[in-house]
Parts: sequence; C-alpha cells; structure tokens
Amino acid sequence: MCNARRVTSEPVPPVDPGTGADLSALAKVVARQRAEMERLRDAAATTAVLERAKGVLMAATGCTPAAAQEELLRCAKDGNRTLLEQCWLTLGTLTPPAAPPPGKPRVPSPARPAAVMPWDPAPDGAVEMAEVLGHIGRDLVRVASPPELAGCLLEHLAPEVHADAVMLYERLPEGGMELIGHAGVDATLAAQWRHVPPLTGMAAFDAVHTGEPRWLEDLAADRGRYLLIGDPPEQWPSRAWLPVPAGGTATVALGVLRRHSGPFEPRERELLLALARLCAGRLRAFDTPREPAGEDGFTRNVQAVLDALPGTAILLTPLRGASGRVEDYRIDAATADAVDVFGRTGRNMVGTHILESYPSVAGETLWHGYLRALETGAPYEGEPFAYQDVSDGVPVSATYSVRAARLGAGLLVTWLRHDPVERQEQRLADVQRLGNLGWANWNLVTQEISWSAQAYAVLGRPPARGPLRLERLPGLAVPEDGALLARSIGELVDGGRSFDVPFRVEAPGGVRHLRMVAEAVTDPDGTPAEVHGFVQDLTAQRSAELALVESERAMLLQRGVLQAERALAAKMQHALLPLPSKPARLAGLRVEVAYLAAQTGTHVGGDWFSAIELPDCDALFVVGDVAGHGMDAVATMAQLRFTAKGMVSTGSSLTGALARLNQLLLHSRDGQITATMVLARYDPDTRVLAWAQAGHPPPLLMRRGEARYLTRPRGMLLGATSAPVYESGELRLEPGDRLLLYTDGLVERLGEGLDAGFDRLAEAVRAHGHGEPGSLDALLATLLADERRDDVCVVDIRMPLEDDVPDAQG
Repeated sequence: MCNARRVTSEPVPPVDPGTGADLSALAKVVARQRAEMERLRDAAATTAVLERAKGVLMAATGCTPAAAQEELLRCAKDGNRTLLEQCWLTLGTLTPPAAPPPGKPRVPSPARPAAVMPWDPAPDGAVEMAEVLGHIGRDLVRVASPPELAGCLLEHLAPEVHADAVMLYERLPEGGMELIGHAGVDATLAAQWRHVPPLTGMAAFDAVHTGEPRWLEDLAADRGRYLLIGDPPEQWPSRAWLPVPAGGTATVALGVLRRHSGPFEPRERELLLALARLCAGRLRAFDTPREPAGEDGFTRNVQAVLDALPGTAILLTPLRGASGRVEDYRIDAATADAVDVFGRTGRNMVGTHILESYPSVAGETLWHGYLRALETGAPYEGEPFAYQDVSDGVPVSATYSVRAARLGAGLLVTWLRHDPVERQEQRLADVQRLGNLGWANWNLVTQEISWSAQAYAVLGRPPARGPLRLERLPGLAVPEDGALLARSIGELVDGGRSFDVPFRVEAPGGVRHLRMVAEAVTDPDGTPAEVHGFVQDLTAQRSAELALVESERAMLLQRGVLQAERALAAKMQHALLPLPSKPARLAGLRVEVAYLAAQTGTHVGGDWFSAIELPDCDALFVVGDVAGHGMDAVATMAQLRFTAKGMVSTGSSLTGALARLNQLLLHSRDGQITATMVLARYDPDTRVLAWAQAGHPPPLLMRRGEARYLTRPRGMLLGATSAPVYESGELRLEPGDRLLLYTDGLVERLGEGLDAGFDRLAEAVRAHGHGEPGSLDALLATLLADERRDDVCVVDIRMPLEDDVPDAQG
C-alpha cells in the first residue's frame, strides 16, 4: 500500500488560553471525526470499485477515464441501477439479467461499444487487468504529490512488469522538462536529471511531443537514438516512456525503467498504457484548488479585506447541531499571518473547523466567550496571555489577547499582540541603567538636543538645567582631559571623524572616570548634520583595574622574595647534600644516589639522604622527607640529617635514634613540623641489612628479576605523637640484589592513589634492573617524564655478584 501524506509542523501561532477543557465539545469533535472517517472509508471503497470498472472499459475500448465514467453513469441510469451496482455488473461479478426469450436475440445498444457490454461478463484478460487497475486506482486516492505517485506506481509495477524505477517528467512552458517525481532512483542521479532542456534526443520529451509511447527494448540501438538516463545507462537495459493524456494533449511523461532485458510483453504494454491514462486524473487532482466551504459574496469580501490586513484574524461561521446549539465553527476567511496547529496558513485554513485548527478553543472561558459574543453581539475580549514564538531562530516572548466580535451571522476573531514600543523603551532604559550609560543626540542643523535620563545621571548634571551644547561638553571634564575631548569633538563636527575618548569629571564623591563614544550623520555632500553617541561611567571598572594592578605588583614583589628565598635555600641544600659524581662502594655494596628538585613552585623541599661508612665498617643509609618547603624545611632537614648520623655513629640503635629524633621535632621552635624517614644499617660480615622507618614509603627489593616491597615495621612519622612505637626489620642481601630507598616524590602523582605509583615503580625497576651503569638515570627518566611537582630523593643499593670488580671507591 502507498503511504498517505503525513503533515507535521510545530504549533507556532498564539493559541487561545482556555483554562479547562470543555469535555463535551471535545467528545463531539471525536464523534464527528469518527463519523467522517467511516464516511471516507465508504467513499474510498466505492471509488475503488468505480476505478476498477473504469479500468475494464479503458482496457477494452481505449477510451479516456472521463468517457468511461460517463458510460457507466449512462448505463446505470438506463437500467435504473445505482452506480455501484452498474460497476459490479461491468466487472462481471453480479448475475446478469435473464436471457431474452428463445429466438429473440439480444441487441446491444448502438451508443455503447460492443466490445464490453455492461451486462455481459468481461473477458478474463480484461477482468485481470481491471483487478490490477482497481488496486492501483484505490491506492492512488491516498497519494498527495507526484513523488508519492511515483512511489505508489513502482510498488504496483514491480511485480507486474518487473519495474525497478519510475520517473515522472512534466513539460515546462518554456519547452524543457522537469522531474516532478521519482522512485527507485538515487538522489544524486535525480538531481543530475531534474531539469532537461528541449532536446530531440530525449525519449520522455519525444513521448510527450508526439503523444505516442516510446518502447526502448534494445540498448545498443536505443543508445544511438536517445540520450539514456542512468549511471551507467546499462543499469536499465529496457525502459518505456508513456505520455499521460490530459484533455487531448500530454504534458507529463511516465517512465518505467527495468533491469530486466528484453521487450515488454503485450499484456505489460497494455497495462502501462491503461495506467498512464489512469494517472492523468490523479495528476489533475493535484492542481485542483479546494473550494472553500460556504463561499459567497459576503465571505469573499471579508477575505479580500483580511488579505490586506496584518496580524492574525479569522472569520468563523457557527455550525449548529440538531438541537440548535453551536457545536463547532468553520473558518471561512483568514489573514495571511494566521497559522493553525498543523502549520496551515492564511487561505489554506479556509474550510477547516476551529476545534481542529485550534483545539484549545474548547477551553471553557474562551468557548463560552465566543458563544456570548455570538448571542449578545457584545464583543468578547479575553485576558492577556504570554506566548513564546521563534523569530530568526531566537525564542521571543510576546503578550497576546484574543478578541471576538459578531460579524454578520458569524464571528471575527483576532489575536492582538500588545504594542511592543513601551516594552522596547523599558528594555533600553534597563540596558542604560545596567551598563551605567546614557545616549545623547545633537542636531547640528536645528540645534535640537536630546539626552536620555541616564545621560544626566552619568554626567552628574541635574535634568532641570537641560542638556549641554556639544562644544560646551569638555567643560565638564577635569582640565587635564578637557583638551583631548574638545579636539575630538572638533574633528567630529568638522570632518565627521568618530571618536571613543575617556575623560574624568569632578563629583561630590570624588573623581569619576567616564567614556564618550560618538559619530556623525552627514548630509549627501558629506557635511555633518547630526551627532549621536553615548557616555558611560567606567569608575567601577577603573577602580577594579587599579586594584588589579596593585594586586599584580604585590604578587610580583612576593614572587621576588620567594625566588630569593629559594635561591638561598637551594645553596644551603647543595652545601648540605653534596651529590657524588659517580657511584660509591660502601661496605662492599655499590651505592648510587640522586636528588631532583621539583619543577613547580618557588620553594626548595626538605628531602635528604645519607650514605656513609661507620667506624665499625658497617654502612649507614638514610632517606628522609621533611613536610613543607622553604628555609624552615631545609633547616629541619639539616638538623635531622646530622643528628641521625651522629646518633647511629655513637652507638644508638635505629629505633632509639628514631625515638630521639621524634622528641627533637616535638620540642623544636615551631613544634608543628613532621618528617618521614627510613634508617638502614648494613653488616658486610653477615650481609644483613637492619632497618627501621617512621611513616616512610617501603624500600623496594629487586631479586632474581622479581620486584617486591619490604614489609614495613611499625613506626609513626616523626613529630606526630609523643609516645610512638618504632620497630626494626632485617633483610639478608644476596649477590645481584638491588634495593631502592626513596621519597614519596618518586611515586606520587596528582589525582591517583599511591598503589598506582608503587606499581609503576616496580614495573620500571623490572625493566631497568640489570645493574648496568647509568640504569638509575634511565629509571628516573622513565618515571619522571612528566612535570615534577615534588622533590625526589633516591638511594640505589646493589649487592655485586661474586665475580664483579669494584667500579668505584668510597
């Protein structure tokens, strides 16, 4: 089946502001529409039978659709039958009349062709074709445009004649042809062939011009005679172009294109010729204008008046039921600006019902207002309501009111949009007030001057004193700025040169910063005739700018102080943490250290390390991190570094040293400083590394290709509590082992947890854990590819293999 036309649009007109739905009115609309649907179904069924009967006569006699219908009507009248009965008799489905007495032959009517008598059964071939034409005729009722007609024809012709595409060309008054509908043809090809000049080598043009069909069934021969449509033309080896008759001449060509090669069968030709005649009526119906209901001299005159009026107005004629009550209104005239909920405008709305075009009229207030205006003659005017429309793609809110007045036997309904001038003036005043500006105008010819109220406020001039002449305006400025403003005004008046000049004025509250922008309107000879512009108070902006400048100056000064402090702290740090130029060997271990300062911020951090050999030939390794940055962090770092080395060197245990360092921070001058630390002591005789920690990240051990973190013994960070518990652990190193002590700057990243950093470090150590020279640099380059936000300190301890030769001395 062919798809009926779908009308979709947005409801853009101002709709009536009914507050509650009149359910009875809506119910009547639904009932009336159901009845209308039933009537349309019956009419469609009757039309289908009529088209089938006409198809029989057209196929059998070659007559036109109009002649076939006249013949059916005449036969129905002669036989005292209804048109539907006559159609069924023609199709041979009803029992024919009784046979005449023996010996008395039945004589056909001389006015009717003898090929198909209305009371004789039609030949089988004609009935079969009538079935096809009947189905097509029934579906053509639903199409509403030439493109839909092409789609409907292709749907029916595909199984009947192996059609793969349908094209409809219409002859233009200037002689060319235009593609008005197509199906089965891609959009690109259709666009290429949409307009065809009057060429003699076009089969469609030839068919319309001669009134004879063109059967193109031999591609090689047809290529020499005609310009073939297709990309490539071989996609449709056979095609037919048939003229669609219209009053004795053809203006439309129907093209049927097939991928099926070979000639058209006789039945296919006969069907296509009959179908071309059938399409003529459908195409004519597209161009038939709808007659408005109730058209008479009165409504024509009203429509003529409404055509000349702006705005939205409609003429309504009441439609009364059997009881005399108004059940609906018919739109008999409308202005061009009137729009209903389906997007119909102006005259296209004429003949429709108000409850269909404006369903919200069923609201009680508006509906009863219409009734009162119709019955009493007193105009009805509804309360104003807000409605949002779209203008140039921008939502625009407006206020409307509905007015209904009796006109003749009907109602003239108008939607009144309240004058927006006052609203625009209020908006202009709001803009001037919010922007702290006012407009001014000087007519240089008539000497008329006009200022807005805000201009007086900006310039600090009482409105009672009136506006100033243009040349006297510089007198309001402070002496330092008056000369520049006077020169700019002179250049504007003499040469029409616009200006944008800042100036200052004295006010009771102090100096105010103003800005004036002006331009000239010139006569045809170029002489300035009028000056208009605005003045704006920029005092608040200027004050903010000055405050910003002061803030920037203070920030620069603070940055200089911080940079000086950083330089000093960096010097102290370098003096306290001298970095060896190459790996060292301590107690038989290969030790490499690295310190990298943060790349952001202006402060030096408190990270530090120690790697020394003790008097008893043991090795001491320390890595710590003081919270905070700057001079205080560096001073605390130095204190902890040297104190830790001193305590362990003089016999303190690792846990004892951490406990004393914790007390040291608790009793420091600040008392709020905290630090983390890991202490490790290595005995080369036993190859045992004893270690303790205070809130520090765990060391990472690389052994035989596997990386794991040591389990941390208990230990709270230094300076956090007065009674911490510190425990120690032991690790026996094996040849080839690698142990990393580090600060948190190596693993911490903004926005991620420490576990992710620990995993990243372990993976990097596995990738660079072969112990070759420079592997620590490669490891740090991999881990610290992004910007460093914190200091990084690393002590890389390795147990050489048995046959390794020392590469450094410590």
